[in-house]
Amino acid sequence: MPDKSLIIIGAGLAGLATGVYAQMNGYRSQIFEHHSQPGGVAAWWRRGSWHIDGGIHFLMGHRPAGALYELYRELGTAAPDTVSDMTEYGAFVDETSGKRARLGADLDRAAAELTALSPADVKPILDLIAGARAFRSAGAFDVGMGNPPELAGPLDMIQQFWGMRKVLKYFGGKYGRTAAEFARDLHDPTLRTVVENLFLPEAPMWFLFMVLGLLADGQMGLLTRGCEGFVRPIEQRYRDLGGAISYQATVEKILVEGGRAVGVRLADGSEHRSDAVVSAADGRSTIFQMLDGRYADEKTRARYRDWKLIKPYAMLSFGVNREFPGEPHFTLFRLHEPIIVGSQRVELLGLRIFNYSPHFAPAGKTVIQPSFEAEWDYWNTLQQQDRAAYEAEKERMVAEILRRLEVHYPGLSAQVEMTDVATPYTTWRYTRNWRGAYEGWLPTGPQIMTALPRTLPGLASFVMAGQWVVPGGGVPTCLMSGRDAVRILCKRDGKEFVAHG
Repeated sequence: MPDKSLIIIGAGLAGLATGVYAQMNGYRSQIFEHHSQPGGVAAWWRRGSWHIDGGIHFLMGHRPAGALYELYRELGTAAPDTVSDMTEYGAFVDETSGKRARLGADLDRAAAELTALSPADVKPILDLIAGARAFRSAGAFDVGMGNPPELAGPLDMIQQFWGMRKVLKYFGGKYGRTAAEFARDLHDPTLRTVVENLFLPEAPMWFLFMVLGLLADGQMGLLTRGCEGFVRPIEQRYRDLGGAISYQATVEKILVEGGRAVGVRLADGSEHRSDAVVSAADGRSTIFQMLDGRYADEKTRARYRDWKLIKPYAMLSFGVNREFPGEPHFTLFRLHEPIIVGSQRVELLGLRIFNYSPHFAPAGKTVIQPSFEAEWDYWNTLQQQDRAAYEAEKERMVAEILRRLEVHYPGLSAQVEMTDVATPYTTWRYTRNWRGAYEGWLPTGPQIMTALPRTLPGLASFVMAGQWVVPGGGVPTCLMSGRDAVRILCKRDGKEFVAHG
């Protein structure tokens, strides 16, 4: 029997992973990608001799012997010289109080740092550290490791609970609250900022415990060659296995005949046929545009109508003639004076400093990247209705944010040699992610714990992969969703799934 053909929409992490596992399992696959390069939101670009990284901020599970490392190895992107161990999470600076905290992988030291920040909050601080220790000792990164609904059997729930038995108590009660709810009871406003923004205010506390546990266990790393150094090896692995990629090839419609997906039509009008289709593209575009909403049941419609999205970011990148020895790779500033952007009051400003690798800037120089949560409607409307005003607002942001950073890094403005601004509209332009939601659904407790189907009712030979079917997104879950898509196809075709390295 000849190999079956497969079309994959999108060359982000999920699409590339789908392609690699498809080739491993005897499918003849081709990826169509809207952008001119792979990676999706794991994005990078260059401005002269400066390398700007806009995607993966840290990598989970990069050390050998773990399940995630094995996943990376199968995909061809486990080179040890591309990841540097994260020894600290970052720093938090409150401009109003002058207080600051710097959290590292040493949990005893982290407890002491936070207690010094707010002695009145010692009990919740110890609760936070105890949760991190529990997840560390449990080796807990099982989120997204279970079977998708299409492959789940009666024993799956039992196995999942057994794997989480050491940390089950942290999934309910006071630990099941969001970070914002947990922080609400803290006495010190700076500590509240720290806890709320260790990940996201809406994320459940158990997710924070998991992140801190992974950090303490040495299972979080920084990409020394940026997203490019992580993504390109997967692309090459796919090509080496015989896969084909077409870039700047935007899919407009998924072709359906007799209730089966049979191919795609591109924006240029060309049609490409296949035995099956996997969409690793934006979920809303896939379901309601490429398929015209014909296969969306009420649950799907309600999800895209009511579920919360992760908020987009505005991201500025500066190439500066300066080094930052000893500075953390990330600092979050709680601003004394908010920055006004449209109707938004920006009170938190993040700053990434790419000082952990020489890859990003010429010798003696550094790329720094301030960013803040931004409003999609404001930036999208401005770009659509008044391009000159859009560009002027970007220039205003550059001047305003440099003015704020001057307080902490005197002389910085005069050292800037390169400037780049990416808005939520930029995210949409290159990735087509709905409303600039770079990780799809907001990882609230209920949303992140919901197992979403990868198939649509009434449509055969079609599977979805990526962050819109794995709430919370992130690198490991997106890659695993690509693997799961191929497992679903193999089951349909009566094939034994293989994942050889």
